[in-house]
Amino acid sequence: MSSSNESIQKTVTVALLLCLVCSVVVSASAVILRPAQAVNEQANMQMNILQAAGLYDPKQTVQEQFELVSTRLVNLETGEFVEGMDADGYDQRKAAKDPSMNRVLSGEEDIALIKRQAKVAKIYLIESGGNIEKIILPIHGYGLWSTLYGFMALEGDANTVAGLGFYEHAETPGLGGEVDNPNWKAQWAGKQVYDGDAVALRLVKGGADRSDSYGVDGLSGATITSRGVDNLVKFWMSEAGFKPFLDNVKQGRI
Repeated sequence: MSSSNESIQKTVTVALLLCLVCSVVVSASAVILRPAQAVNEQANMQMNILQAAGLYDPKQTVQEQFELVSTRLVNLETGEFVEGMDADGYDQRKAAKDPSMNRVLSGEEDIALIKRQAKVAKIYLIESGGNIEKIILPIHGYGLWSTLYGFMALEGDANTVAGLGFYEHAETPGLGGEVDNPNWKAQWAGKQVYDGDAVALRLVKGGADRSDSYGVDGLSGATITSRGVDNLVKFWMSEAGFKPFLDNVKQGRI
């Protein structure tokens, strides 16, 4: 009986020691790999920004290409640049959760279903000779199953779409997941955001006429995701989003 108890105790002791060793190894690995993971995450984000702007070249490193991009912070209410804050270190998602840095959206204006919006947004510019050539804006909103996070790139006129892409979502593969389809994304380039002062860019159920300067095909079989994309684009291009900033660009105040 005593021998049996000793055997059980040894087994439990060995199992506990093994669990402890494994925990230490996993924890140490996580700490050691964290800097490399952060670098990879940054490179992936930069690649998505370049892709949205139609500038990504797989033959060059992301770091080399991103040297052309300047990161700025914009006050969404005034549409003016924010000075005195670290643009590279600013986390817009965290700011959207901080009561001192966000604003709660009313049900009527929250067509993107994001509930809270950071007061300051991080944007990306490509400039040449003192002129803005491309503007890359972060956008997000709810689809069918998830919040879609992506970028919309505009030409220097602050009205013509250069490209659009989502880097994070959990929409249904083959349906809402078709937001990742290169053929669908290609439709956005060249479309116009505003007709006069109103946001006219939209997804068209059943397909947009190719002569339509504002229409992009809705996603077949994914009505709710299409509506979500349509709403998030309208929200971020509106007065509640980037329109004050884009108006400043158009009028030469930036």
